[in-house]
Amino acid sequence: MAVMNVNPTRMQLSKLKKQLTTAVRGHKMLKDKRDELMRQFLDLVRETRDLRAKVERELELCNAHFVNASAVMSKQALDGALLSPKQQVNVEIGAKNVMSVEIPQYETTARSSDKGDIFPYGFAFTSFELDDAVMSLDRVLPDLILLAQYEKSCELMSAEIEKTRRRVNSLEHVMIPRYQETIKYISMKLEENDRSSRTRLMKVKDMLLDKAHGYSERQ
Repeated sequence: MAVMNVNPTRMQLSKLKKQLTTAVRGHKMLKDKRDELMRQFLDLVRETRDLRAKVERELELCNAHFVNASAVMSKQALDGALLSPKQQVNVEIGAKNVMSVEIPQYETTARSSDKGDIFPYGFAFTSFELDDAVMSLDRVLPDLILLAQYEKSCELMSAEIEKTRRRVNSLEHVMIPRYQETIKYISMKLEENDRSSRTRLMKVKDMLLDKAHGYSERQ
C-alpha cells in the first residue's frame, strides 16, 4: 500500500492520527448502516415476492373474467360499455426516510365513495361476466399500487446498499490501510531523524569538549 505524499512532520502525524480515528469510526457507522439496510431490504424483498404472487393470481382471475365477458358480448358492446369511466382514483406520492433512503409512499383516494361508480355502464345490456371482471380489477388495484411502492423501494434500497458497500470497502481496504502505512512511515522517519539529531549533537559536544579541554566525553 503506497503511503500518502505528505511531509513527515509531527504536526502531520497528529493530523493523520485524528483522520484515522475518524475513518475508523465512519467505517463502523457505514458498516452498521449497510447491515441494517440489508436486513430491511431482505424483509421487503420477501413481502414483495409474496405480494407479487398474490397480484399475479388476482390478475389471472381478472383476465379470465374479461375473456368470459368477451365471449358473450360483442367487441363493440364491450368497448362501448367501458368507454366512459365514472370513477377516478388519485394517487398521492409521499416519502418515508429509512436509513437515509427516501422510499415512496403511495396513498390512493377515490373521487366517489359510491362503490357502484366502478361500473361505467348500465346493467341492461351487459353480462354478469363483465361485472365480475370490473369488480376483480377494482380489488386488485390497491395491491398493484402497493406492489409498485414495494418494488420502487427495493430498487432505491438496493442502490443505497451498493453505494454504502463501496464506501465501506474503500475505507476498509484503501483509506484506513493507507492512513496506517503513512503514520507508520512518518513515525519511522521521525525516529530516524531523532537518532540522527542525537548523533550530531553528540559529535558537536565531543568537538566542543575537545576544543575546550583537549579531550572528548567518550575518552
